[in-house]
Amino acid sequence: MTRGREVLDLPVWSRTSGPSHGPHCRDAMAHLDSEVKEERLREDLKFYFMNPCEKFRARQQIPWKLGLQILKIVMVTSQLVRFGLSNQLVVAFKEENIVAFKHLFLRGYSGTDEDDYSCSVFTQEDTYESIFFAINQYHRLGNLSLGTLGYGEKEDSRIGLKVCKQHYKKGTMFPSNETLNIDSDVEIDCIHLGLQALSNNPQDWKNSSFFKLEFYRLLQIEISFQLKGIDLQTIYSRELPDCYVFQNMITFDNKAHSGKIKIYFNSDANIEECKDLNISGSIQRNIQYVLVFDAFVIVICLASLILCTRSIVLALRLRKRFLNFFLEKYKRHVCNTDQWEFINGWYLLVIISDLMTIVGSILKMEIKVKNLTNYDLCSILLGTSTLLVWVGVIRYLGYFQAYNVLILTMQASLPKVLRFCACAGMIYLGYTFCGWIVLGPYHNKFEKLNTVAECLFSLVNGDDMYATFAHIQQKSLLVWLFSRLYLYSFISLFIYMILSLFIALITDSYDTIKAPSHPHSPPHHGLLSGVFLWMALCFHGGPGLTFKGLTN
Repeated sequence: MTRGREVLDLPVWSRTSGPSHGPHCRDAMAHLDSEVKEERLREDLKFYFMNPCEKFRARQQIPWKLGLQILKIVMVTSQLVRFGLSNQLVVAFKEENIVAFKHLFLRGYSGTDEDDYSCSVFTQEDTYESIFFAINQYHRLGNLSLGTLGYGEKEDSRIGLKVCKQHYKKGTMFPSNETLNIDSDVEIDCIHLGLQALSNNPQDWKNSSFFKLEFYRLLQIEISFQLKGIDLQTIYSRELPDCYVFQNMITFDNKAHSGKIKIYFNSDANIEECKDLNISGSIQRNIQYVLVFDAFVIVICLASLILCTRSIVLALRLRKRFLNFFLEKYKRHVCNTDQWEFINGWYLLVIISDLMTIVGSILKMEIKVKNLTNYDLCSILLGTSTLLVWVGVIRYLGYFQAYNVLILTMQASLPKVLRFCACAGMIYLGYTFCGWIVLGPYHNKFEKLNTVAECLFSLVNGDDMYATFAHIQQKSLLVWLFSRLYLYSFISLFIYMILSLFIALITDSYDTIKAPSHPHSPPHHGLLSGVFLWMALCFHGGPGLTFKGLTN
């Protein structure tokens, strides 16, 4: 009797059935098992597409990623602000030194560059005086400069100036008779002027044959020298100072032979590790605090990276379950669009920003202890990562229907906008090349391809229209008429037609988003895909329905 009672307590499908009941029980077991698997899959899908607040209400799961992202935003932004303030000191020191160099070494420099060059000379006497002025100023640098500057060694380990001139090999020219006999081969002659040579009688090197210039053969003269400096303003900011090497070059450009020699001043500033620093005070302690803060940022980003990577792995497993379930039960394949619903682009965005923040923080720490000096790469990494972090905040605003209009509109309009821009870009490039070749000699905004593209883009936005019309040189009536036709047609086409159509595409997507969506669709989807349609219909019509988004 005891054994019989135990048998009666077992589930129906666990009894030892006779031959007449075997197939029926196996079918019941399979059907029940299928329903259980489907119910679990539907619950897992529903939970996966919930926002953090809904997950907390459903399973009391603490939104660790949400809290970590909020903390990361604060930490990364604080780190960027500190680095930006430090980088401002570097940029200011470089720019102010370059301005000081121009005033020191360029004779008659007014403080404002002439176009893309610093200044110009128009007579032979002014040319000689400008060359000798730069050389003399270099010699007297210690008594003239207000900065922390000193002489640097060039590649050959010598201190001094290197003066080089480029000129045609030989030739004769008689403009009055319109005759020219010249060898087009270019020769380069150089001379080194050390501090000792400059300390001697100046007439010794000024009267040398090197400075006997034949201007009709002269192409350009280059005066190159190296200076070193120490940025002491970082000490005031409780940071270690940087040591700079300035590679300076003054170029007298006579390639045009137009009677005007353009003078260019170029300076490349490189940061080097100071050889011997002995600074007392609280600077070292401040550096340790900054390094600890940067290390904490790296730890936070590593935790965020691990959590987001784990979420992507779990999403891929859930997608695999979903694909196998539909293939097994409905003998259907899920389309690519529905498969991409499982890949959360926000996780990918966070992973990229975390990687960039980690690498940028490591570079920042190396810069802080003066093992590296590449501020530009560190700025790009930290700046881009902070941009991605703040863009990711939009995801949380998208959980509220009053704030997710921008996200939904961008998602809906992006494919159409990209196709439209591809077509409009062809017209834009055509106008760019046409304006460059025709108007380039007569308008400073059309001299280079990049400036033409920038000028046309500003015209599309209604900026600086009158100046673009007015600055065209009226030396050729044909070119002047063409410029009017060119500008009027471009402005009319792009502002009144292309730009209006561009706005209409976005407006159309916005109107589509405003249309009421399915009541069971998630808050971040205005239109139902196959995955969400299946989840919604299972609550009402059961599984025996046909679904949009599924293909045979």
